[in-house]
Amino acid sequence: MSAKIPVTVVVPVRNEEKNLPQCLERLSRFAEIVVVDSSSTDSTPQIAARYGATVLQFEWNGRYPKKRNWTLISHAFATEWVFFLDADEIVDERFCDAVERAVRKGDCTGYWINYANVFLGRTLRHGLPQKKLALFKIGSGLYERIEESAWSKLDMEIHEHPIIAGSIGEIAEPVEHRDFRGLSKFLEKHIEYAQWEARRLLRLEAEAATGAANLTPRQRYKYGNLARWWYPYAYFLYVYVLRLGFLDGRAGFLYAFYKGWYFQSIQLLRKEYGGEEAVRGVSPFPRVIPG
Repeated sequence: MSAKIPVTVVVPVRNEEKNLPQCLERLSRFAEIVVVDSSSTDSTPQIAARYGATVLQFEWNGRYPKKRNWTLISHAFATEWVFFLDADEIVDERFCDAVERAVRKGDCTGYWINYANVFLGRTLRHGLPQKKLALFKIGSGLYERIEESAWSKLDMEIHEHPIIAGSIGEIAEPVEHRDFRGLSKFLEKHIEYAQWEARRLLRLEAEAATGAANLTPRQRYKYGNLARWWYPYAYFLYVYVLRLGFLDGRAGFLYAFYKGWYFQSIQLLRKEYGGEEAVRGVSPFPRVIPG
């Protein structure tokens, strides 16, 4: 047998019994699998154990660190590299081959990962591609530290990005992003994301000089324009028309529509939260601190 890929795959979870088996069954080539659970009430921990994963339990107190940074700080890794994978993300052999080549070559500290979204049963081949800096050397950095004081129930870094020292490459082979929990969960989690992003947008606006210092160019553009009335409509037109989302049929239209709805929700929540704080005359937002 060939040697294992020297990467620890970390899968943060909570009540992911529908997604987790499809995720874990593709990870046998990696040296270590760690599932970080948040007190699941379904069979998630048992499924993780069945696939031979190390199961860690994480309980968030509403402050720093969240789940991914907590794992980076507290877990004794058996490898030099870590790859953060969500339970609704599925790798294939070509992706594993690409990761193995990249980490054994060793000329980068981290890698952007590409994703192929599956929405309403159809793989979206057009629109705006999704990327995350999800593979990097342990000790090269952490996810952004944002002292949010429980803006939402999100106990994991979703929109925070890793701040990594060193050169960054890219894995061209995509990971499949397929949520088996259906549209209701998609909408539910995007409402939670919108609540969080509205709070962060207000925080960045309050600390314009320092809050954007560690943002990626893509984040800087997004948060710099997100409050503008035209942003949700421009996003829809860009994704659906200019990026040829219409070629993905009904699924392509609905995905672009829901993303536009998401950004509109952020705008409305920003206005609502900002009005609440103006009436109270206080700000609940501590400083944004680099990771």
